[in-house]
Amino acid sequence: ASPANAGRATGPPDGGWGWVVVFGAFISIGFAYAFPKGLAIFFKEIQDFFGTSYSEIAWVSSIMLATTYGAGPISSILVNRYGSRPVVIFGGLLCGIGMVSAAFCTSILQLYICVGFITGFGLALNLQPSVIIIGKYFLKRRPIANGLAMAGSPVMLCTLAPLNQFLFDNFGWRGSFLILGAILLNCCVAGALFRPIGADTASVKTQVTEEGKAALKEDITKDAMEMSSPTNVPTETKTEEEGRKDCCEKINQYLDFSLFKHRGFLIYLIGNVLMFLGFFAPIVFLAPYAKHIGIDEYSAAFLLSILAIVDMVARPTTGIIANSKWVRPRIQYFFSFSIAFNGMCHLLCPLASGYTGLVVYSIFFGLAFGMVCAMLFETLMDLVGAARFTSAVGLVTIAECCTILLGPPIGGTLIDTFGDYKYMFIKCGAVMVLAGTFLFIMNYYNYRMLAKEKKERKAKEEDPKSVRTENEGRNNWNKETTQDGPELEPLKEEREGLKKDMNGT
Repeated sequence: ASPANAGRATGPPDGGWGWVVVFGAFISIGFAYAFPKGLAIFFKEIQDFFGTSYSEIAWVSSIMLATTYGAGPISSILVNRYGSRPVVIFGGLLCGIGMVSAAFCTSILQLYICVGFITGFGLALNLQPSVIIIGKYFLKRRPIANGLAMAGSPVMLCTLAPLNQFLFDNFGWRGSFLILGAILLNCCVAGALFRPIGADTASVKTQVTEEGKAALKEDITKDAMEMSSPTNVPTETKTEEEGRKDCCEKINQYLDFSLFKHRGFLIYLIGNVLMFLGFFAPIVFLAPYAKHIGIDEYSAAFLLSILAIVDMVARPTTGIIANSKWVRPRIQYFFSFSIAFNGMCHLLCPLASGYTGLVVYSIFFGLAFGMVCAMLFETLMDLVGAARFTSAVGLVTIAECCTILLGPPIGGTLIDTFGDYKYMFIKCGAVMVLAGTFLFIMNYYNYRMLAKEKKERKAKEEDPKSVRTENEGRNNWNKETTQDGPELEPLKEEREGLKKDMNGT
């Protein structure tokens, strides 16, 4: 390190340029979350254009969301290798290319590829680096920073819902996709704001030196073992084993698979995988449901705007509440309640009759949705810590992509089968209430186990003398038995005889 940076603090700055980074994350996270939901405005018209069913058209947003989450490990690896800035800029270019090419599609399968895979992968390269870099710039104010950055999703959704309807009325869905592809290039501007933090380079250097020392020690021990081993192993098998070890070490550098032994991480993973089975389907089908019961197009799109406006207020408010001294030590309970509250909103949605009932549902849904999204990554970082957060995000998102992929198509299948939307809302609500209940019970168990382990650790630290005396007693007893044991008496006699012979010669 240079002398100028020697006295600089290595911790997160918790401010300064970090707020500019939060603004960039606000834009990129907003597009990553809101764009797949905003496309639901075009689904009814694209369905009529290609002559597809509800479940077939639902695969467009479903593939897009699943790719955004499933490409999490790839995004995490690229961030660890190249940093957040180039990854987000490249992701913005992919988003623009995907939407522009989608404007020229002639089949629903081509839409799956262009909108689902290409644009979805670009959004994945926007989402993960934005979440990761906030954890590097903030520590004490991290819940507030996460809440502000996550507020980008409702702001973008509030803007995109009426904008998409306006674009469709004036340019059709093909022209709208061209314009949206150009708008998504703003993610490149957001990525340019992600200036690498100074502490990262120092930590990387120390990590590299520590890895080099560890590798040097391993080489020395390997050489010593080879010299002392009586048998010679063939070199071909050695090189294969070394190649496998090197490959595993490289993978573990980017994705920490030891997290699957972490109790809190496993609880979070199971609960979230179950939750995402009913998390996105209500948003995807809210506007089509309003059109289905006879509400005009702009009023149906305005329901998404109402949801987004409430969500916009709920996310930073939830971040402030989660950062309070009463909630933050038990933030997992708050997260579990938010998921169950979300599910209750969906269960009560079929009781809403007419446009007024849907407006009330959108208000409560926006509140519950904002609460969940504001704490989605904060609770994960609370469990695994900032050091392992990058790997945790990658592993969680690839596990969640399966249920994200299946959620909207299952809802579309229920609509096609029964001809009614209420069964889709009931399914989503029941799944989310079950996920929230599971997380609440298992987090209570996890907190109890952590308190018990902490008490045992303190007891060991407070009484180290007893442990030391026990170990010393065992070592002394082993030495005495090995030195004066009856098995070694013949060897002692032979040694004394050899000494006498040598003296005589």
